Amino acid sequence: MILIIIGFLSGIISGMGIGGGAILIPALIFFEGVSQKIAQGVNLLYFIPTAVISLIIHIKNKNVDIKTALIIGVFGIIGAIGGASIMYFTDAHTLRRMFGGFLLLIGIYEIYKGIKA
Repeated sequence: MILIIIGFLSGIISGMGIGGGAILIPALIFFEGVSQKIAQGVNLLYFIPTAVISLIIHIKNKNVDIKTALIIGVFGIIGAIGGASIMYFTDAHTLRRMFGGFLLLIGIYEIYKGIKA
C-alpha cells in the first residue's frame, strides 16, 4: 500500500510541475529501504511516461517552442549520459549526499524566490 501512496503523491507533485523525484526518491529510500541508485533509476523510469504525456499536452496547447525544445533535449541527453556515468562510478553514500545537497539548494532557491516575490 505504501508504494501506491508514494506513486500517487509523486504523481500529484509532478502534475504541479515541481518534479516527482523530490518525493519519490526519498520515499523509496526511507519507507521501502531501497538503495539510492535503485531509487534514482526508478525515478528515471517513472519520469519517461510522465514527461511524454506532459509534452503531448503542452504541444497540443501550443505551449512549446519546438526549436528551443530540441536544443534543450539534445543537451539534456548529453547531461543524462554524463550523470549516469557519474552515478555508475560513485558509491551510494556519496550519491545520497549529493542528492541531499541538491534538494537543499533547490529548497533555498524556492524560499528566496518566494521572499523576493
